[in-house]
Amino acid sequence: MWFVGLGVLLILLKLLGIGPVAAWAWWWVLSPFAGAVLWWAWADASGYTKRREMDKMDERKEARRQKAMNALGQGEKDRRR
Repeated sequence: MWFVGLGVLLILLKLLGIGPVAAWAWWWVLSPFAGAVLWWAWADASGYTKRREMDKMDERKEARRQKAMNALGQGEKDRRR
């Protein structure tokens, strides 16, 4: 996502003629989009995005479990003897 944001910023700077970016060649300005494509290709091919998705799902599942246990009075913090 950082690559896309940087690419949009560079395009705006190029079109508005602001700073040194106005003098850069277009392929330099558009290169962050190529970086984004390479990043997404690597992340999908290596399973990085799937692992992050599964980790988030596990965290939500554990939070739901803890909430249910606390509602039943079985939570770790609520144990009384």
